[in-house]
Amino acid sequence: MSTQNQKVAIVTGASQGIGAALVEGYRKLGHAVVATSRTIAPADDAGILTVRGDIADPATAERVITAAVERFGRIDTLINNAGIFIAKPFTDYTAEDYAAVTGINTTGFFHITQQAVRHMLAQGGGHVVSITTSLVDNADARVPSALASLTKGALQSATKSLAIEYATRGVRVNAVSPGTIKTPMHPAETHQALAGLHPVGRMGEMSDIVDAVLFLETAPFVTGEILHVDGGMSAGH
Repeated sequence: MSTQNQKVAIVTGASQGIGAALVEGYRKLGHAVVATSRTIAPADDAGILTVRGDIADPATAERVITAAVERFGRIDTLINNAGIFIAKPFTDYTAEDYAAVTGINTTGFFHITQQAVRHMLAQGGGHVVSITTSLVDNADARVPSALASLTKGALQSATKSLAIEYATRGVRVNAVSPGTIKTPMHPAETHQALAGLHPVGRMGEMSDIVDAVLFLETAPFVTGEILHVDGGMSAGH
């Protein structure tokens, strides 16, 4: 169980991949963690509370925030990691694709961030980190991704806007912008092709993203930052 002075992090999209690695990273840092995703299983660790739900549903945001406060008494960090990526030519996107991507990437971000920031302001501070994509900064003809740019680009802009809005009130807001990372989402047979998308010639590791988020966590003078962890993708090809 948490003591009132133990810090508490919320991680969305926490059941696998980067999200699961972030839960582990924050536990090693000593935080209690509220981990949410559609399919997340209960945790053996008393310092991890799991909440199942679709982040696109505003009711999920409310349940996650309420659970964090009831169980651990506070909210110090929110990691907006939940995301969906559908690579298609722009004219092939369906209404269902649009609803799915905007629901998770943008609507989900909006509701849980709004509620988390309210608690952070009341307790005197906090930190929000969103996971975006470097395709926002440097589009790639090999990866048609207009819906990712529409939604993750929105997060990048909102990160800067919120950082400035709350700069004097103790709430920092940052983002980590990955390249393509080795996660269960990418089958091994695709790794060679995906490595070629990065100027350094390889994919990133999940630990690269966790390390970047934890750097931001422990950097009190950093806010409004889009930290690119992308093997050079955002710089060019």
